[in-house]
Amino acid sequence: MPKMEASSSTSHDPALFHAPLLHHPRRRSSRPLKGFAVIIGSVVFLLSLVILIVNQSPEPLASNPSSVTEAGSYSMAAQPRGIAEGVSAKSNPSLFDKVGFNWTNAMFYWQRTAYHFQPQKNWMNDPDGPLYHKGWYHLFYQYNPDSAIWGNITWGHAVSKDLIHWFYLPLAMVPDQWYDINGCWTGSATLLPDGRIVMLYTGSTNDSVQVQNLAYPANLSDPLLLQWLKYPGNPVVVPPTGIEDEEFRDPTTAWLGPDGSWRIAVGTRFNTTIGTALVFQTTNFSDYELLDGVLHAVPGTGMWECVDFYPVAINGSVGLDTTALGPGIKHVLKASLDDTKVDHYAIGTYDMITDKWTPDNPEEDVGIGLKVDYGRYYASKTFFDQSKQRRILYGWVNETDSEADDLEKGWASIQVNYIHTYIHYHYEYYNIHNILFYTIVFCFRNLQTIPRSVLYDNKTGTHLLQWPVEEVESLRLNATVFKDVVVEAGSVVPLDIGTATQVL
Repeated sequence: MPKMEASSSTSHDPALFHAPLLHHPRRRSSRPLKGFAVIIGSVVFLLSLVILIVNQSPEPLASNPSSVTEAGSYSMAAQPRGIAEGVSAKSNPSLFDKVGFNWTNAMFYWQRTAYHFQPQKNWMNDPDGPLYHKGWYHLFYQYNPDSAIWGNITWGHAVSKDLIHWFYLPLAMVPDQWYDINGCWTGSATLLPDGRIVMLYTGSTNDSVQVQNLAYPANLSDPLLLQWLKYPGNPVVVPPTGIEDEEFRDPTTAWLGPDGSWRIAVGTRFNTTIGTALVFQTTNFSDYELLDGVLHAVPGTGMWECVDFYPVAINGSVGLDTTALGPGIKHVLKASLDDTKVDHYAIGTYDMITDKWTPDNPEEDVGIGLKVDYGRYYASKTFFDQSKQRRILYGWVNETDSEADDLEKGWASIQVNYIHTYIHYHYEYYNIHNILFYTIVFCFRNLQTIPRSVLYDNKTGTHLLQWPVEEVESLRLNATVFKDVVVEAGSVVPLDIGTATQVL
């Protein structure tokens, strides 16, 4: 805690201030003594309160297989977890190596939500390779099956019929090969025209080199895609010459070029400060060629993670497949900035011949202009839902509990029904099951937002429109409709929606 300092004047020159008591006889009074006594009493009370709080903060459970210290705790001057391993920070600083509050089971109960997907226990972060297959929505996610803190990253797997109610499935991929032994990190799915599914993901090798690997379902006829196979020839892409071994990750969904070959983008950086997306070309997803130049680069933005690249129709109300090209189409380039932990995007034009992307407004380029979200929001990823012709967006919301608290709780993630609407200043309110949903992000632990549909805003021509998927309506018991409400940028408009039992 910062120290509180009291300032006082050390000069007693009468010319510097008016002090009539210096020139008149003083009356005998007990008020200064009383004031002094009040101050002393207050100090004693505050010290007692601090000691009480510290003493009542429980130690980590002895039954826990690893305490924060054993798991690699850090002081305020040390790096957060994940930095040394070559990814963005996955923990928050803590003043103490013990839990920050005397948690109870009741507190844990109300922190776990009833309406949102979350693992049964332990750590979760980035969404991975979302897709729709044979009537099921598939969500893969970065998961630690052994602990509530980041590490031992595998791919968790869940499915849903409506993007709201989820079913747990066995782990999709685990770090068990030399090319991913230090973690099966973020990746993307591509659905091929012949029905095949390919999954590209980043693996951290036994030497902590970041490489791109190929995986695919063992049985395409299985609607749940329970078993995944890793390509025997992995890795399929390694860091090119001049690229840092630990700054090359998160391949995008592939798109098909006019020459009949597929392209993917991978995030990296040049000279530590120039955020960059490289483009690789393939015809079979096992052999890749680095194309000349870059898809795009922005000086001063640092490492680009979780790059996303997809088309949007400038005059339309439906989403587009990632391969869509031609007139009436713009392309969105989004990057998660490792330096700031913020997702930025820009809208621009993709030249399919040179494989270069140019922003419509260079002053609002990727990393220096628009944000995907204006709260705690990171590592977002979209996919094309071919069943309803829409593009759906997921995102990870990292909150600020300490590792000690997460270990005490035994979990560190949920899927939040977080409603974010038209750009950052347009607010909408919903009353679902008497629960108020609105656009401010509150601090839970490693949340993933409810899926949003994404469209081009043809009114502004500069922004994306984001809206919660229509399936969220199924949660409503009643709705309050407001008409003719004007919400100015930066304004707060109170709305009476009745009683809410929980605010999310």
